[in-house]
Amino acid sequence: MRYYYVAKDKIGKTVSGFLDASSETELIKELHQRDLLVISVRLESKRDRMINFRKGKVSLDELVIFLRQLATLIEAGIPLVQALSLLEEQLENRCLNQIILSVRKDIEAGVNLPDALTRHPEVFSSLIVNMVKAGEASGMLDEILQRLATYLEKTLSLLRKIRSGLVYPAVVVVMAILITIVLLLKVVPTFKGIFEMLGGKLPLPTLILIGISDFLLKYFFLFIIILIVVAFLFIRYINTERGRYNFDKRKLQLPVVGILFRKLAIARFCRTLSTLVKSGVNILNALEIVGKTSGNKVIEEAANKCRQAIKEGETISAPLSQTKVFPPMVCRMINVGEKTGQLENMLSKIADFYEEQVDTAVAALVSMIEPLVIVFLGVVVGGIVISLFMPVFKITELVGR
Repeated sequence: MRYYYVAKDKIGKTVSGFLDASSETELIKELHQRDLLVISVRLESKRDRMINFRKGKVSLDELVIFLRQLATLIEAGIPLVQALSLLEEQLENRCLNQIILSVRKDIEAGVNLPDALTRHPEVFSSLIVNMVKAGEASGMLDEILQRLATYLEKTLSLLRKIRSGLVYPAVVVVMAILITIVLLLKVVPTFKGIFEMLGGKLPLPTLILIGISDFLLKYFFLFIIILIVVAFLFIRYINTERGRYNFDKRKLQLPVVGILFRKLAIARFCRTLSTLVKSGVNILNALEIVGKTSGNKVIEEAANKCRQAIKEGETISAPLSQTKVFPPMVCRMINVGEKTGQLENMLSKIADFYEEQVDTAVAALVSMIEPLVIVFLGVVVGGIVISLFMPVFKITELVGR
């Protein structure tokens, strides 16, 4: 769920924005961790969505370019305020331009960069804020920004590969369903009228097809209403804490695509944790960020268990092995990384391996879906056409005699 909040920062300035959270309690907790005093919280309204739509959004591509340019300017010795001012002039995205203007003004007023970024959670996530904070503390802000941009680029590249691989099969499936619906609602009733005029006994496949067509014509709108209600109830259910956890858990257990989701979750977990640890973020904070940015409640729960285990003096690998998501090989490699003090390098190697596995899994999934779609089209559409023309062939045969 998305909430709108109003809060006060350390210097008493009123800040507001939108933030995703599972509940108001979680949102307030998140804001307190950012050193903000909460004044009011409410669910995002339709009017808020319209305003946000008009404002526009900041894409991950634009954010990556901004971070790269800022890192280059800082590395060249240009002061932060001047660097932000230079970037303002060349940003084409009006929304990002206004946000950077606000960040620059906050820094000129005495606010540090991480706190200034915190006021815009819709663009700068907790991952970005914490890495910038670690970069400022270590005096390696330019290097951390470059590392952050590289991480976001790899994340974006992985998502693009999955989307591009699944777009074609999805379009073909949707088109096949639409063609089938048009045939049943428009073409079959026309043939039914012709058959009634000609009279005679129709073949069984044709009778079944006409029965399905009549049922859809009679209950089509009722069927659509039921689908909308089911979709609405499903969305409400997965927006609850328990519903989201169950949905994410079932998603990882799906027969074919579940393997892809699992590999993607492991790659994302390891890549994010590696980037944060390498940047000098405290391991407990890093695990908390990893959980919140994982996009999967099962992974988030695993990250929370890891945090608790570390607090009690245990290792990260033990709680991960209990989730049944992380394979034994991954858990052993993380365990070796912890013992040898090379955790970030080991996590990076695991992420590289599983990102390659995701590429392979997407290619295999696409190659498997394509023939299935062709078979579906052949059986369903071909079956409809044959059922419609069977009586025509019969009439032609009788006329020939």
